Amino acid sequence: MDMTNLMLSLLFGTCGMGFLIYGKNAARLVPMGVGLILMVCPYFITSSLVMTIVCGGLISVPFVLKEG
Repeated sequence: MDMTNLMLSLLFGTCGMGFLIYGKNAARLVPMGVGLILMVCPYFITSSLVMTIVCGGLISVPFVLKEG
């Protein structure tokens, strides 16, 4: 694992933890699920470009799918 992948994993994992904590406190499933996925998916993606695209898309999901 190179330094770029390590830093991206740290960044997206931290964003995922933030989404997970927010979703748990607000009792919202979408941010909680996205947070969990964001913390796990960097372990399985080895390309920096693919990781950025996938995790960037995941970060936008709670803003697109707003719960009532």
